[in-house]
Amino acid sequence: MRRLFSRLLPASLRSGAVTIPVIRLHGAIMAGGNQLRPGLSLAATAGLIEKAFSFKDAPAVAISINSPGGSPVQSRLIYKRIRDLAREKDKRVLVFTEDVAASGGYMIALAGDEIVADPSSIVGSIGVVSAGFGFQDLIKKIGVERRVHTAGQNKSILDPFQPEKKEDIERLKALQLEIHDTFIELVKERRGAKLADDPDLFTGLFWTGRKGLELGLVDALGDMRSFLRQRYGEKTKLRLITAPRGLFGRRLGLFGTRFGVGGAEIAAAAADGLLDTTQERALWARFGL
Repeated sequence: MRRLFSRLLPASLRSGAVTIPVIRLHGAIMAGGNQLRPGLSLAATAGLIEKAFSFKDAPAVAISINSPGGSPVQSRLIYKRIRDLAREKDKRVLVFTEDVAASGGYMIALAGDEIVADPSSIVGSIGVVSAGFGFQDLIKKIGVERRVHTAGQNKSILDPFQPEKKEDIERLKALQLEIHDTFIELVKERRGAKLADDPDLFTGLFWTGRKGLELGLVDALGDMRSFLRQRYGEKTKLRLITAPRGLFGRRLGLFGTRFGVGGAEIAAAAADGLLDTTQERALWARFGL
């Protein structure tokens, strides 16, 4: 009878038990997304983040990150939402990296008061990259004529169906440098004196979790379950925060589901999803994954 009563109590009220909410931020970071393949963005994660910080008795929120990066804007928005809620709810944030927390993935990891990495995790890649394709020779071969009409001489810069121009590349690189400076400032603000004096730190290179510890990019090596139980006791419970389920058990979006999706919309979403998949595959491939 006593054991049954104990099971009915919330984990936070059981003798010596501490419940730590856990968020999984896994995948490439991108704005928008579609119904078939949503991206990791603030819109997609805000509900999970706020739910995790709503656990009043939890001393901390644990975040699992497995991301090769993506949109710098979405990365910073997710980072900021986590830090804002950490201050508002007065909770510690513990970040745990899995296969990779690089580029935008590492930017989100900076939201942690402590970053714990697996020795073989990939961390770092503090830089900015833009990639695309040039199709100007292809359309000539297949007999397609490109027609572009603009108001404003720079509206068609970096058009993939036209040859690259030197001034367009210089403009892009100037933007990249500004974004890179913002990233570097954030790393210095969050990691401070922990950072090693290494000339390669902000060059876009990436390292294993073990080397990242030497460089000051992470605070410890380990895994989530062992670390949290060592920190808060063997009775510590991990509570994974997930999106709500619909009537038939399917995951809903954090803000509900959509109705009246037609065949054309499904086809468009499938096409977008194929492009997103290709871009995401390229991001993971940079780190040998």
